[in-house]
Amino acid sequence: MDIDADDNLLQSPSDYQYPTIDRQQSHYNPLQTFNLDKGQLKHYQQQYADLYFLRLAKLKPAVEAIADEEWKDFEVAGETVRRVDRVLDVRQGELCWVAGTVYMEMPLKPNILDDISKDHWITAPPPKEKYLSPTGQDKIMLEDESGRVRLTGTSLQLSMLVTGCIIAVMGTEDANGEFEVIDIKVPDLPRQPQRWERDEGSEVLSAGTSKKRKSDVGAKTTEGGKIAIVSGLRLSGDQGHTMTLDLLMEYLLGEACGPSEQNEVSKISRLIIAGNSIAAATPLAAREDEKKVSKKYGYDSSAYNPAPTTHFDNFLAALLPSIPITLIPGESDPANVSMPQQPIHPAMFPRSRNYAAMLDSKEPGWFDSVTNPWEGDIDGWRMMGNGGQPIDDVFKYVSGEDRLEMMEHLLRWRCGAPTAPDTLWCYPFQDRDPFVIEECPHVYFVGNQPKYETVVIEGPAGQTVRLIAVPRFKETGEVVVLDTDTLEPEIVKFDVYEGEG
Repeated sequence: MDIDADDNLLQSPSDYQYPTIDRQQSHYNPLQTFNLDKGQLKHYQQQYADLYFLRLAKLKPAVEAIADEEWKDFEVAGETVRRVDRVLDVRQGELCWVAGTVYMEMPLKPNILDDISKDHWITAPPPKEKYLSPTGQDKIMLEDESGRVRLTGTSLQLSMLVTGCIIAVMGTEDANGEFEVIDIKVPDLPRQPQRWERDEGSEVLSAGTSKKRKSDVGAKTTEGGKIAIVSGLRLSGDQGHTMTLDLLMEYLLGEACGPSEQNEVSKISRLIIAGNSIAAATPLAAREDEKKVSKKYGYDSSAYNPAPTTHFDNFLAALLPSIPITLIPGESDPANVSMPQQPIHPAMFPRSRNYAAMLDSKEPGWFDSVTNPWEGDIDGWRMMGNGGQPIDDVFKYVSGEDRLEMMEHLLRWRCGAPTAPDTLWCYPFQDRDPFVIEECPHVYFVGNQPKYETVVIEGPAGQTVRLIAVPRFKETGEVVVLDTDTLEPEIVKFDVYEGEG
């Protein structure tokens, strides 16, 4: 029987020259907003109260300007509202407004004394999903450097408030010494930079030395690029999770798709990993159950499992020759617990660190291990993101479940982590509060969220921000791909068919 030549697998090699597909270049310009001092310059002897005063001093003028414009000449029953400078200047029965810091007094919030007493428990109590009291014992306070007053009124039930946000309230003090709120104002979105603004500014400064024409400065590619954002890889020593991770790797390398899809994948100019790349470690045994084991040089190999880090390093090393990566640490990653988390040390990645920047280099490397939170410019857009801890902590203060609403409020409060340092551990800053949002981002993403969500919000001066809740990859198998021309995101889902039965 004759076999058609086209159907014969035993053929000589083809002379066809397949076209080479190049990955689109990424214009990457990170900021160092959340980098801490190193060595002896970093210490924890300061008081945390200074952080609240720094935040209030920075945001109070902004919220007072908005309140003054909105409430100027406002009258209730013939009485004109007046501004008071301090909380303790509020007088009973007078219509006034004042700005300050919100403090939520909640009996179910964590207590440092409870943390100390955990050593005496057989098992620690489970973490609380919400701090809200079912019996209504929660109190909302407004405080400044002079004192504190309790806030009441139905307006509070319509507003999302957490400890640490700066607001202005209008109302009157009642006979019980409580301030009954009529209206609330927040600082709202700050100024938003233009696309390429920061990149063009730095190039203009360098143009004088290089004799570069200013007309050439800022000439950027406008061809549509893309950014992939993934979170919650949670690599462990379990081999069962590697299949979906291999699919993700092959997709980003263009090995799991045809020519047409490869052209689209080649437009992905950067991968952002937004926290929780390593699975949470297994808790150590209780003190009374610990066994005496011989330790060499103080190192107990039985208490450390290197497999998750090794798997993650191999994953990064396979991708880095093809695509640059920005790595943001998360709650379960090998980085410091307190915010802002500092970059994961390159020693954790013996293979991938060859792509990192040299020591003391001012230019970012192909592999950029950054802080959490992080902000920077990618393809001219100001982007800001974190590994999910600020939103997860705000979630415990409020009754709702809408993560996008919480993200929006963080931006309108102009504070990336308002509950720090009350219930979210952070470094005790003395001269600045890096969590105050100085410039409004174009894209705000939060990793390790229950599901993928997105929305565009607008500010009073025409600012537009794309909010993206990035889902956990290990649970959903989903990756967010953001178009840098339109800022429209899409989802790419990876799944493994396990068969029936």
